[in-house]
Amino acid sequence: MKSSEDLRTKLRSIDHRSYPAYKELKGSYDFGTFVLSIDHVQGDPFASPSRLSVLVSGKKAGFPAEYYDTCHKRVTLQDHLTRLFAAQLSSGNRQARGSGKSGLLSASRCGQEVLERTACRIKEGSVTLRFEAGFPARGRTIDARELEKMLFDILPGCVHASLYFQKISKNRLKAAIELCEDQQYIRRQLPVLGLCAFLANGSVLPRQSGVSDRPMQETVPFQSPSSMEVTLDLPNRGPVTGMGIPRGITLFVGGGYHGKSTVLQALQYGVYNHVNGDGRELVITDESAWKLRSEDGRSVTGVDISPFIRQLPGRRDTRRFSTEDASGSTSQAANLMESIESGSTLLLIDEDTSATNFMIRDKLMQQVVAPEEEPIIPFIERVRSLYEDFGISSVIVAGSSGSYFHVADTIVQMKEYVPYDITSRAKEAAAAFPVFSTRQDKFPAYCADRRPRANAALKREDRLKLKAMGTSELLLGHDAVELRYLEQLRDSEQTMALAYLLKYLQLQVLDGKKNMSALASQIETLLSQQGLEGLFEHGDVRSSLARPRRQEILACLNRYRKLEV
Repeated sequence: MKSSEDLRTKLRSIDHRSYPAYKELKGSYDFGTFVLSIDHVQGDPFASPSRLSVLVSGKKAGFPAEYYDTCHKRVTLQDHLTRLFAAQLSSGNRQARGSGKSGLLSASRCGQEVLERTACRIKEGSVTLRFEAGFPARGRTIDARELEKMLFDILPGCVHASLYFQKISKNRLKAAIELCEDQQYIRRQLPVLGLCAFLANGSVLPRQSGVSDRPMQETVPFQSPSSMEVTLDLPNRGPVTGMGIPRGITLFVGGGYHGKSTVLQALQYGVYNHVNGDGRELVITDESAWKLRSEDGRSVTGVDISPFIRQLPGRRDTRRFSTEDASGSTSQAANLMESIESGSTLLLIDEDTSATNFMIRDKLMQQVVAPEEEPIIPFIERVRSLYEDFGISSVIVAGSSGSYFHVADTIVQMKEYVPYDITSRAKEAAAAFPVFSTRQDKFPAYCADRRPRANAALKREDRLKLKAMGTSELLLGHDAVELRYLEQLRDSEQTMALAYLLKYLQLQVLDGKKNMSALASQIETLLSQQGLEGLFEHGDVRSSLARPRRQEILACLNRYRKLEV
């Protein structure tokens, strides 16, 4: 391995040469207290920034083993260090000048969720931190003096202030680790207590705005109805009381702007751990929870939607339904059947984002349009069998129809952001209305053995372009995959990871022999054993990927318009 002085000498030797000479810097350099690796050098000053990483040995970093002895604590520690390092880079950024991306120093910008990222990896106590740097230039000529300032003056200070146990706030790190322990304790207790979610009293659920995910100030803290209160004795915080949402069918009702959708949104993001100060730290949801909605226009390939759609005009087969332009009802039916395929055991549904004819069919409509003329079997007729036959619970938000009063186990009214258990009163009121078309037969047999094949055309391309557009879309080669309705995607780095995962599946895994569930398990095993780094053969790991759930991985594959099964 070369020394830092070798790097300094090399830098000075290429000063004022043409920009491609920067590629001669690739390699690892010992800075004494850490090792700097220049993994990828950008082609010109306007291209994507160069990728670098620093490695601090376990002995020098000094983090206690009990802070990374489980997967979730390790991810929390990685997240904490990534935030510290990014903050340090931000404070030292823009100290170098030049054309294009000259002087840029950046690391992953973490949101409110704690996600596993390629930005930081802890292995046996050693810390690897990946980041990006815009190598400086004047026009297209190397400005080595400015890069020397970045790597020798700015970077070491950032590393020393953020990646060493003795240098950072031990109290804040301890609080993050302890919060993680408490969050995971609640997750483990959910199935033990027969719950699918828990919302701690005092949680702050509303967000500042549609463009800010930070907690709203001066809002009503969450307070569970006494009839639904559950007290958990957390390892660090001790006794914490909140609402336990039981498994089965739970209905949230109430007037507009009273907090129904706010609760559902907190639940859909409760599949992730949140950082201290978020307000939803102790809002914990079944990790497999799936936000079910309609998705007009999505592609569907070979999905058995016959439990919900019996037949379609033209005698189209709904047992292996395919379309390039799904309707509201067929898309929601496909989304539900795919969620079963992914292993979800909790559905989160808001009537505002659902196809009305998929959710319900009222008595008057049944009298006018005969049942044999209606191909859709509404969700209300299957929701009970989903739970009893498959153990799949449902949390439903409804504001305009009381039909689900008949099938719900628990009914909660939101009034000015305060929940009230109105199950008894709602059941009494529902008894005065005739039950219509709410047969609760056993869930019908369906085909769940889709075995996707690879798109052979991709293997003929020398270089596949991958790109992520926020959380709404990704690009694989020339093909766009729309993800805007996967509401539980929280970070553009998850989208970029999905692009790499889709490429990996297409080029190395899909063989027409493994079904969707087996594919998801194979990918999860890879990610658990090797992390997202396992997707890169030659060690040039992207510094800005975040791990998605198996639900989003399969959802991405299902939305690839050239999927073959």
